Amino acid sequence: MITVSIDPILFSIGHFHLRWYSLIVMLAIGVAFWLVTKEATRKGFAKESIYDLAIWVVVGGMIGARLFHVIDHWPDVFSKDLGRIFAIWEGGLAIWGGIVGGLITLAFIAWRKRWNLARLLDSFAPGVVLGQAIGRFACIITGDSVGKPTDGPFGLAYTNPEAMVPQTGVYYTPTPIYEIILNGAIFAILWRLRKLKMPDGALFLIYLSLYSVGRFFITFMSSYREFAFGLNQAQVMSLVSLVVAVPLLFRVFRGRKSELG
Repeated sequence: MITVSIDPILFSIGHFHLRWYSLIVMLAIGVAFWLVTKEATRKGFAKESIYDLAIWVVVGGMIGARLFHVIDHWPDVFSKDLGRIFAIWEGGLAIWGGIVGGLITLAFIAWRKRWNLARLLDSFAPGVVLGQAIGRFACIITGDSVGKPTDGPFGLAYTNPEAMVPQTGVYYTPTPIYEIILNGAIFAILWRLRKLKMPDGALFLIYLSLYSVGRFFITFMSSYREFAFGLNQAQVMSLVSLVVAVPLLFRVFRGRKSELG
C-alpha cells in the first residue's frame, strides 16, 4: 500500500496555481512530439511540416479529451458548476477523447495536404503511447482517475485535501499505475516493430488494438460511472475501437499479401 502526500499544486502566486498535472501533461506532449518528429522524418515527412502539424493535433486532442471527460461527468459534476468545464489544470482529460480528437485533426490536415495518412499514423503511434504513459504520472499525483476502494494488496491513499479523490485516507485501486505498465509495454512492442517492413497503417492499428484490449480490462477496476450497456465510457470506446481496428488490421495485411502475390 502506498500513501500519496504530494500537494497537487506545485506552487502558488496569488490566485495563480501551477499544478503537477499541467506540468506533467506538457512534458508528456513534448516527449511524444519529439519522438513523433523523429519517426515522421525517418518515414520521409519534412520536419518543419510536423512542427506545424503539432500544435493543431495537440489542440484537437485536448478539446476531445476534455469534451469526453465533461460528457462522462456531466450529471455529477459539470451540470452543477459550469465554470469547471474549462478548468483543465485541475485534471480531467479522457484519453479516448484525446485519441479521437487528435485523430480527427490529423486526418483532416493529412487530407488537405494530401499526405499519406496511414504512414503518418504509424509515425505517431510510438510517441503517442509513450506520452500516455508519462501523462498517467499526473493522475497518480492528482488522484483524478484512481479505481475502486481496495483493502489490498496494492492501493493508493491520499492525504492532501487538494487531491481529487472521493475521500482522503482511503486506499484505491491504482489504475493509473496499471495503465503506465500497459502503455510502457505497448511502447516497447511498437518500438521493436517500427522498422519491420509492414504495410502503412499496421503499426497504428496494432497500437489501437493492444490499447483497446488493455484499457477495457483495466477499467473494470475503475470507479467511472456507467455510460451504456453496463459499461463505462472508456470500455465502450475500447470496444468500438477494437471492432474498427482489428478488421482493418487484417485487411491491411491481406492487401500486402495480395500485392506480393
